[in-house]
Amino acid sequence: MEKNSSNSFETADPVGLIDFIARSLVKHPDDVQVVSVPGPSSLIIELHVNHSDLGAIIGKGGRIAKSMRTLLNSISLKKIVVDENSDNKFNKIILEIIDQ
Repeated sequence: MEKNSSNSFETADPVGLIDFIARSLVKHPDDVQVVSVPGPSSLIIELHVNHSDLGAIIGKGGRIAKSMRTLLNSISLKKIVVDENSDNKFNKIILEIIDQ
């Protein structure tokens, strides 16, 4: 298998990952919005969901939210694709879950 700059082994799309997971879990997938806010050394990902879907995203005891944060931390070492024109490296990716 060849590795190139567009290969998923070298780059990561944390916004797409969180969007896919969230839409798979909720009853109102059309209400899911994922916004990335890049900072100097960290990337903040804001996950906006319908108020009634908040429990499905957080999970019992926060297990689902913790799992999503663990996934984000595991890919934070890769080049992060925030938009089509740039690849960035961030020391930390922070997930904020916000109800609408």
